[in-house]
Amino acid sequence: MQRYFIKTNQIDEVTQSITLTGDDVHHIKNVMRLEVTDTILCCDGAGMDYRVRIEQISGSEVQCRILESFSSTGEPNQVEITIAFSLPKGDKVDWVLQKGTELGAYAFIPFTSARTVVKLDEKKAGKRRERWERIVKEAAEQSRRGRIPKVNALTTWRQCLAQFSSFDRILFAYEKGGKALGSLLAEKEAKRFLVIVGPEGGFTEHEAEEAVNQGAALLHLGPRILRAETAPLAVLSCIQYTYGELGGEPL
Repeated sequence: MQRYFIKTNQIDEVTQSITLTGDDVHHIKNVMRLEVTDTILCCDGAGMDYRVRIEQISGSEVQCRILESFSSTGEPNQVEITIAFSLPKGDKVDWVLQKGTELGAYAFIPFTSARTVVKLDEKKAGKRRERWERIVKEAAEQSRRGRIPKVNALTTWRQCLAQFSSFDRILFAYEKGGKALGSLLAEKEAKRFLVIVGPEGGFTEHEAEEAVNQGAALLHLGPRILRAETAPLAVLSCIQYTYGELGGEPL
C-alpha cells in the first residue's frame, strides 16, 4: 500500500479526514494513478500511521477518510544513528541518503573537510539540501519508515566537531588505524550514535586528532578500502544488526 508523509495540520480529528496537497497530489493522480475508493497509508512522522480511503481528487487536493490509525512499525527502536559525511563527488550523496534512510538512519550531517573536492556556495548548498530532503522523504515512504530522517544544512568540519556532545558514541572511520566495530560496540553502551566518514581522499591526521580530542573513537573497517559512499552504509548496517534490526538478535 502506497505511503505518504503528512503534517499534523493536515489531519482533521473532528471529521476524521486527511487532506493531501502539493507533490503528493501529482504522485497519487499521475504516477500511481489512484482513484476514489482506493486506500493508502498516511504517516504523521511522529509514530502514527493512518489507513485512509480516497474520497475526492481535485487539481490541488486529495481528500481522504480515516479508516483506522495505529502505531508505526518501521522505526528502529533501540538506537538513533546519525551519519556525518564529507561531501563526495558526483551523485554519491544521493546514494548515501537513499540507502541510509532505507537502512534506518536517524539523521544526516553533510560537511566539508580538508580534502573535500566538492565546493558549494550558500545558494547551491540550499538547492542541494532541498533535493536531498526530497530523496530522503521518498526513501522513507518506500521503506515504510515511521519518520523522515533530518538532513542538516551543509556545515564545516569545525561545526561538526561542535555537535559531538549531543551523542553517546562517536565512531570516526579512519583507514590508518583504530579498533574493530565489534569491540567498540562492546566497550560502551549507547543509544545515540554519530558515524563520521571522510571524502574520497580520507581525513588528515590533524582531523583525526581533533575528533579523538572531542571524544570520538577511531574505527577501522578492515583491510579493504571502502568507497566514501559505501563506508557509512556498512557501519550503519552493522550497528543496526547488532542492536536487533535487519534480522539480528538484540544485545
